[in-house]
Amino acid sequence: MALVLALTLVVFGLVLVIFSADRFVEAAIKLAHIWGMSPILIGAVIVGMGTSTPELLVSLTGGFESFDLAVGNITGSNVANLSLVLGAAAIISPISGSRRVVPRQGVLSLVAMTIFAALLTLGGGLTRVDGALLLIGMAVTVWLLFKYEEGENIEIDEDLAKANTTRVVVLALLWLIAMSVGAKILTSGATDLALILGWAEGYVGETIVAIGTSLPELAAAIAAARRKAHDLILGNLLGSNIFNSLLVGGGLALVAPGKLVAAPGRTMAFMLGVGVVAGFFATRNRISKKEGAFLLLIFAGFLVTGF
Repeated sequence: MALVLALTLVVFGLVLVIFSADRFVEAAIKLAHIWGMSPILIGAVIVGMGTSTPELLVSLTGGFESFDLAVGNITGSNVANLSLVLGAAAIISPISGSRRVVPRQGVLSLVAMTIFAALLTLGGGLTRVDGALLLIGMAVTVWLLFKYEEGENIEIDEDLAKANTTRVVVLALLWLIAMSVGAKILTSGATDLALILGWAEGYVGETIVAIGTSLPELAAAIAAARRKAHDLILGNLLGSNIFNSLLVGGGLALVAPGKLVAAPGRTMAFMLGVGVVAGFFATRNRISKKEGAFLLLIFAGFLVTGF
């Protein structure tokens, strides 16, 4: 009975996340035109922060029960974003990104993950001081993201500019809430399923829970790939990893600081390694279907080596 209930929650949560993410991307693209913001900035800040909400909620609530599970959720989500999500999106539609994405958002994402990994590895966990440093880094990064886009010539859609901005914002928030609820339901069911199967908490966090909380990014990336909104995809994934490492990691350290039970070396290596590989592919201004398949293989290796 418990197994059937867990599977039901997984399926229902998955459907809710995918459906709401598609609508959320539509609203985000409209806002980019209405506000005259670049798709990269919309993806990195608005969509990136929005799709990182499940990670934030799960890590903050889960941190009181299992620090390993909460950290695994953050690191596993970062790995999933740049392997599973980016790879799947590239297979659907080869991604051609802007030349300024990698030198800007890509570097910020890699630096954010490196800082998070260094604090976690050197201390064997996170303290409230670490949390404060990560949150300061988040504030500086957001300032830099907006600073980078200053002076860019963004084409404003006059018809959309006349649209009811409040209505679009409200709809975006409603679909974001629906995504978060779906991710929570899915994660709850997946966690119960994993516990029934007898898997360790750390592995559950970086696989089942991380995949569950990365589904908004996956659904948003697939929806954007179908619309050829490639800058939105890259901005979303890079922005999401920035928020995961700095905002979610910093929030976890402040609310529920702790020490890791399992050694973080393998997960940190995969997280930083896939960041470098994905960045290398993106510097060529096009991530092909073959490269997308290679990223999916990296994610499969991440799952297998941690089992």
